Amino acid sequence: MLMPKRTVKVMVIDDHPFVGEGIALLINRESHFCVCCEIGDANEVMAIKRKCPHDLLILDLSLGDQFSYHLIAELREEFPQLQILVMSIHDEIVYAGRVLQAGAQGYVMKQAATDTLLYALREILKGELYDSSKMRTRLLNQLVASDNKSRASNDLSSIETTVLQLIGKGMGKMEIAMILNRSVKTVEAHRLNIRRKLDLHSGRDLTKYAIQQLEKTKLLN
Repeated sequence: MLMPKRTVKVMVIDDHPFVGEGIALLINRESHFCVCCEIGDANEVMAIKRKCPHDLLILDLSLGDQFSYHLIAELREEFPQLQILVMSIHDEIVYAGRVLQAGAQGYVMKQAATDTLLYALREILKGELYDSSKMRTRLLNQLVASDNKSRASNDLSSIETTVLQLIGKGMGKMEIAMILNRSVKTVEAHRLNIRRKLDLHSGRDLTKYAIQQLEKTKLLN
């Protein structure tokens, strides 16, 4: 695997000193990396970054009693070339997607092996996003499930499609009944048919799906 010829300057941000020092020691063993800054206070990050042109930032997801999403977004906006890898004890299944959405290039569990961290660093330096095989499998399953429901939505009648759209806009059964000039009982029957066709198990699932479909439509338009 090809590595950058020049030394990659790394900043480590972790509010647990022993953890930050351990990460720094590990990375400094690699000839192409140099941890030139290790801090534990998120409030110092922006000022230090402006003074020193770091290439890569390793950031703890939880600093103090707050998560780092806002900091990631700020860094991404002011330093678009900066590569950000988030490390955390928190389950990647729950948090990795939001971290990547905020602008980071990767998410590694602190429990992961040393080789995993180094591999993740190399991947994001090549311009790739890093996530674990576990995360990729979950995302693939979500895409398949979403695709199956999208196909199933083609089986909805025109009136059921309209009801789904109105649910996505936050309307209840009585409001929908008034708009469509139908009885509440008829609207409820449409809702049940939609749930059956889309394999949605509850009214809450139906509402969530309807909102997601409405948001997708807005993005496409």
